[in-house]
Amino acid sequence: MTLLILAPNARPQIWAKEFKRLDPNLDVRIWPNVDHLEDITYALVWNAPEGVLSTLPNLRIIFSMGAGVDHFFLDSSLPDNVTICRVVDSLLTAAMREYVILHTLRYHRNLPELEQQQKNHTWNELADKQIHAKDQTIGLLGLGVLGKSCATLLAEMKFRVYGWSRSPKNIDGVSCFHGEEELKTVLQNSKILVCLLPLTKETKGILNACLFSELPKGACLINAARGQHLVEEDLLNALDSGQLSYATLDVFNEEPLPVQHPFWEHPKITITPHNASITDPKSVSKQIHENIRRDVLNMPILNTVNSKLEY
Repeated sequence: MTLLILAPNARPQIWAKEFKRLDPNLDVRIWPNVDHLEDITYALVWNAPEGVLSTLPNLRIIFSMGAGVDHFFLDSSLPDNVTICRVVDSLLTAAMREYVILHTLRYHRNLPELEQQQKNHTWNELADKQIHAKDQTIGLLGLGVLGKSCATLLAEMKFRVYGWSRSPKNIDGVSCFHGEEELKTVLQNSKILVCLLPLTKETKGILNACLFSELPKGACLINAARGQHLVEEDLLNALDSGQLSYATLDVFNEEPLPVQHPFWEHPKITITPHNASITDPKSVSKQIHENIRRDVLNMPILNTVNSKLEY
């Protein structure tokens, strides 16, 4: 059993240490200082250079280092016969819940305006803008593990929650919608819209002018999914026209975000550096090691990805 860590700039030494702690007999190698490529049967990957995975003739399973798997499908040489696994981790999920709740409450309680009032030495209770959670509708695009967890917690906080996904879902306390025809219903009712969709050919660019036009005027956007979901120019236009009031962005088309990018200075945009939910090597290495054990014993592999759906 040989595991290759193929994740430039993602703390590979820390991951290697965790795997050796779990299993001293596991042969762990770190790219690019690798020879005897035929020995490698498993690969832990994040943003691998294109074509590297196809050079591993005996590769059996590819593990994503994070919740997203879209980076695999950018590689046209990805082997067809290899199993792909995503991360499903309670700590990763909890961190995303915290992020979504933090920024949802920030907009729900008008914090950007209150912060501006403090700068201006203005005392205004904004009583006319106070809305109780039961009267505030939060829209969630994407009801996978992360989206479902966020939707459930928001519902427990008594928000009205509208969730949308590709296929039908049933979540207690959440009004669930699916498919193209029902997306408009979610949008037209969402004063705060949260995107946690997987990135696929179908969802790339979904956060665009057409979608923004369906939201109530003055809605807020939170994107903690992928930068490629967003058409950046359309967001700037929507904010400048007042169709959207504010946006929180954790992910971007280019990361790190270029220093001259207009998002940095825009008064209605909050930027976080793709840190909404960061993978914990100590926690996630356990599930990867468990899947290696299962593969050796010919047992079902956990958290596999449907390559046709790309998630």
